[in-house]
Amino acid sequence: MSEPDAPVRPVAATVARYAGLAGAILLTVAGWLGGALPTAPPRTTLAGLWQAPHGPATLLCWLVGTALLVAAWWSLRWGAPSGRWAYLTAGLWSLPLLAAPPLGSRDVYSYACQGWTWTQGVSPYRVGVTAAGCPWTDSVSPIWRDTPAPYGPFFVLLAGLAVLAGGGLVGAIVLFRLAAVAGLLLVALCLPGLARAAGVPTRRAAWLVLACPLVGVHLVAGAHNDALALGLVLFGLLVLIRRPGKPRALVAAGVLLGLAVAVKAMAVVVLPFAALAAVLGRYTWRALLRDGGRLAAVVVGTLVVLSLATGLGLGWVDGLGRSGDSQQWTSPPTAVGFVVDYAGEAAGRRPHAVPVTRAVALVLLVASLVALWWWAWRALRRWNDARQRVARLTLARPRVALLGAGLALTATVLLAPVFHPWYATWPLALLAVSAVPLARTVWFVAPCAVASVLALPDGTNLARFTKAPGAVLMTVLVVAVLAAGVRAGLRRRRVDR
Repeated sequence: MSEPDAPVRPVAATVARYAGLAGAILLTVAGWLGGALPTAPPRTTLAGLWQAPHGPATLLCWLVGTALLVAAWWSLRWGAPSGRWAYLTAGLWSLPLLAAPPLGSRDVYSYACQGWTWTQGVSPYRVGVTAAGCPWTDSVSPIWRDTPAPYGPFFVLLAGLAVLAGGGLVGAIVLFRLAAVAGLLLVALCLPGLARAAGVPTRRAAWLVLACPLVGVHLVAGAHNDALALGLVLFGLLVLIRRPGKPRALVAAGVLLGLAVAVKAMAVVVLPFAALAAVLGRYTWRALLRDGGRLAAVVVGTLVVLSLATGLGLGWVDGLGRSGDSQQWTSPPTAVGFVVDYAGEAAGRRPHAVPVTRAVALVLLVASLVALWWWAWRALRRWNDARQRVARLTLARPRVALLGAGLALTATVLLAPVFHPWYATWPLALLAVSAVPLARTVWFVAPCAVASVLALPDGTNLARFTKAPGAVLMTVLVVAVLAAGVRAGLRRRRVDR
């Protein structure tokens, strides 16, 4: 049963719609004044001061626009008036952002250079864009100029095709944005089916995902490949939920999920929960090996075919190790490492704790993913012997699979060595369509609202300017969450006794 939601007042909804539109327009203006343009505007003249990436006009438009967009989204966090209204409003907000230059990041220029490198017969997994001689290297963020590509072979293939078809940097960026929009259209297509299967109102799921400021700024205007990967993941899950155990559905879903992993490796944590959604009938180990095994075989086969067809092999796995070159307090394990280093310096020595805390976090991530999958498996197994088993399993399967995948992505984002604001869109999309109680949506909506203000239009990360206080604040938050978890566990044990 879906939860009853309070009706949304028409006046409040109208105010939110047009406040968000005004915010999107201001963000677009900020982008043209000082966004992630290929060449920086002049800073020496009076006009340059106003149009510079950190000039007063740019920052004013960016801050006011972000505040309006976040406030409008937050005001309807319990659900839009209707699903149609949510779709129309999210689309309306996206229109001005489609006309903006790249916002919040310079990653799209990395995509273009990596695609150019591949078209020259050089593997972007072996050399950085500087060594490859990309003609647009100056547009790439300095920290990523000498690092290999961390993206899968399917995305490198798409990047190469975008460079060839675009005929230059601007044309390639337009095609990257079109690919991101195509991914978001897939997301929009899948949301109603996934939400209905889990008993979630479409008007709430569509609003939380599509109207999120992170989606407009970073996936639409920033053209991040997360949009395409996320669309493929949701499409694959929808196929499995609608037709579990069917051979053709397993093949189709396996190809979609394999393509998602071949765009961005984060999609791999969804696969164990997709295997649960693939099971037809009773949940037994034999059924899991039968249906989940077929799905896994198609995913692996898709990756092998892409690796061979592009001639890139599995070199992208090595590139993932360099994605942690950036050290920011927005990653909880990195923040804890910073605080340990600060304490060590106060005691007269620097312990270099960041690599250690990151390694511990990765161990915790593996343990968390295993525990989450085991919880999901046991929850579904309990339904096997329940009365009206078929009807209950029909509802339990999508709820448990989607919630498990959403929590797995949450753990991945929180325990990863690096965090960028657009990473939060992954758990947001899965948790929004799972049966999360209405009152608990704040736990994943609030972090997305905070993440929306972490970057400036030219891609400057505000974490760079708040390293020490941000690290301390994040560490305090980690300790508080751990303490709350321990107290809740002890309370539950007393109740069980």
